[in-house]
Amino acid sequence: MPNLSTILYYCVHVQELRAIIQWSVWHQPVHERDEEKESLPLKHCFVFLDKTSRSFASVIKELHPELLVPVCLFYLILRGLDTIEDDMSIDIAEKEPLLRNFYQVINEEGWTYEGNHAKEKDRELLVKFHYVTEEFNKIKPEYQAIIRDVTEKMGNGMADYAKAAVSGTHSVDTIRDYELYCHYVAGLVGEGCTRLFVEAKLANPALSERTQLQESMGQFLQQTNIVRDVREDRDDKRIFWPKEVWSKYVPTFEDLFKPENKEKAMYCSSEMVLLALQRADDCLFYLAGIKEQSVFNFCAIPQSMAIATLELCFNNPAIFERNVKIRKGQACGLMVESTQNLQLVCEVFRQYARKIHRKNNPQDPNFLNISIACGKIEKFIESIFPSQTPRTLKNGAVATEKPVSKLTEEQEATKKAVEQQSRSDMIYVALTVFATLFFISACMIGTAWFFGARFDIAYEQVKQGVFGRPGDETAAQELLKNYDGHGEL
Repeated sequence: MPNLSTILYYCVHVQELRAIIQWSVWHQPVHERDEEKESLPLKHCFVFLDKTSRSFASVIKELHPELLVPVCLFYLILRGLDTIEDDMSIDIAEKEPLLRNFYQVINEEGWTYEGNHAKEKDRELLVKFHYVTEEFNKIKPEYQAIIRDVTEKMGNGMADYAKAAVSGTHSVDTIRDYELYCHYVAGLVGEGCTRLFVEAKLANPALSERTQLQESMGQFLQQTNIVRDVREDRDDKRIFWPKEVWSKYVPTFEDLFKPENKEKAMYCSSEMVLLALQRADDCLFYLAGIKEQSVFNFCAIPQSMAIATLELCFNNPAIFERNVKIRKGQACGLMVESTQNLQLVCEVFRQYARKIHRKNNPQDPNFLNISIACGKIEKFIESIFPSQTPRTLKNGAVATEKPVSKLTEEQEATKKAVEQQSRSDMIYVALTVFATLFFISACMIGTAWFFGARFDIAYEQVKQGVFGRPGDETAAQELLKNYDGHGEL
């Protein structure tokens, strides 16, 4: 049952309530799981998917049947890898080989791991990982090879960072270090998903050659999460913001959270937003290469959520106090718009890029670069979906229009026939409107007469100039007194 504050909020924000109802009631998945045909281990895999993913579970379960199981297993395998990497209770001597060899154990049926701390939130996934390995061995060898390759690369990257953290040399000093970390935890996911899409023939093969676009898809999501989670990561004694950025504004990372450094913290966060924002147009370019609707939805929804989250975090001091999130109604609205077509997704990006631009502070040292990044998004969208306004048509479309070739006699006759038909239709519509108005008026007057309306008296009042103005009551009474009922006074 929603509380009073929630009810009052949606009374004011009716559009968000409408979006929630629209998504909950009328959203129809492109594809639906056929649970009756699923084995028991696979059903367990989907249960773990729901438990471990808040944002991806629903879009994964609506994927094309060719990709449904491979992408679900891909997610669970990487989630298991991440669960080992995140658990600080595991000794590095045990953790490092686990991470580096994880790509091999995913083929070993019956493999499980119980070394996580009892409070690790996704511990159960690894305890019952044999469900995942059993199903992994059933999918096509081509999909297995892609998932193993990405898991190996990610495991080695995580092992390097875990080892450096223990030795005390781990730090994200430069922007390059920051992007390399994001590459291992998210950029590789973009690579793996792209290879799966292309292998299933549900995406343009050219995407497999555009590594920059694959990278940006993962980087944009991960960098947005790092900006949003800065307070949570700091409380967990983890620093992902590169020193190259925050050292421009404060002596130590901890100083960003001090009230007296609020303005400097805002400038620092705007530079972090800028790093992510520069990837946005690549994401839209990537989405243009998706052929199948469910795959498009799978890719587009997280990107739309990311641009909205980025706008929420921009120039928002609350990110240094708590973990901020977009509202549920806003999220549902984004999902509705992101499951249609590329043009609507572009409009979402345009909308939030403009919001960021409006919030941009001229005093901010990153003001110019943020304005350029927002303009770059607008320019890219305009290049694929040009705005149709009288001004652009006058200056562009009409000027560049090719000369129209002379119509043939048959085309000319067809054109005249269409125009004649249009004129006839207009006449019929006008006659229908007048006939309808006449009929309604006749019905109203007839009904009034039937119930005793005296139109004859009204007519005489009009002739006498009596229109019921204040003070005319005497004249009206005199008129009634002298009226003989036959139209004579």
